[in-house]
Amino acid sequence: MYFQSGVIMKIGVVGGTGNISESFVKLLLQQGHDVTCINRGTRKPVPDGARLLIADRSQRETFERAMQAEKFDAAIDMICFSKEDAASSLRAFRGVGVFVHCSTVCTYGILSDWLPITEDHPLRPVIGYAQNKAAADALYIEAWYREKFPVVIIKPSTTYGPQQGLVRQVAWDFTWIDRIRQGKPIVVCGDGNALHQHLHVDDAALAFANVLTKPVALGQAYNMTRREFVTWADYHRAAMKVLGREVELVGVPFENLKTFNIPGFGITEEIFAHHVFYSPEKLMRDVPEFQPKISLEAGMAQVLDAMEREGRIPGASENTWEDEIIEKQRSVRR
Repeated sequence: MYFQSGVIMKIGVVGGTGNISESFVKLLLQQGHDVTCINRGTRKPVPDGARLLIADRSQRETFERAMQAEKFDAAIDMICFSKEDAASSLRAFRGVGVFVHCSTVCTYGILSDWLPITEDHPLRPVIGYAQNKAAADALYIEAWYREKFPVVIIKPSTTYGPQQGLVRQVAWDFTWIDRIRQGKPIVVCGDGNALHQHLHVDDAALAFANVLTKPVALGQAYNMTRREFVTWADYHRAAMKVLGREVELVGVPFENLKTFNIPGFGITEEIFAHHVFYSPEKLMRDVPEFQPKISLEAGMAQVLDAMEREGRIPGASENTWEDEIIEKQRSVRR
């Protein structure tokens, strides 16, 4: 059984309160669906109108029995991070009309044979997270061919929103926002010209919610991102425009950055230092409702406003590593 637009579904969402899932849960509720968020109940409340089902997927047998008892029409799994998680979900959601697995574009690896990367690109995952996601993807596709398990795989690129906050290229650190406000320079990797794509969570919701009514999507994998790309230098300049102040971007070679103790530098090393340019054309063809509309500057303004209201922008004085790097880089140029 598959579902048509306008039919009310009972939908189970494993997760439901995260960076991406909170937005599509709200959209599914607006569409009139009966939505159950399945998690351990330890992070944050589920969106208004959704039901919370407390369950721990690591407790395999209990989790699978509870999911089978629910008899969901559709399910979306946002926290499947391994082949073992996927095997459990295959048992837990046996009988659903459609099952959406959230994967990642990181499964393609960091070396591209062509740009933009399409879904038929070879998979060469480098980091453990991506390798585990690729293994889960493979198990689901095998289940589709073997028994027509109704899986759809969505591979997000960088998807940002109020909950996650505004990322930067060289660290997992939000002090860069206050640095700009104070007129302090910020560091980029190399010349800052690595390509990247940024999709707002409310645009991502269009894909997750509307793919549920598309029979053509069964057994398929989709890149989920915008058509457009920006360089990281232009990304930071867009943030400066929103913040109302321009500062210097100080380029530092990747190999030099690796020698410093930069918070969260792993994401730069594994993703942000490399060209990231994926094609969403297949998804836009099969799920025509997926038409990203939120511009980078508009999305940044919304996220910055949320961070400000919630007191989540740390002061520049909490960042000691950036001035040290800039001083050393400038000394090389003298």
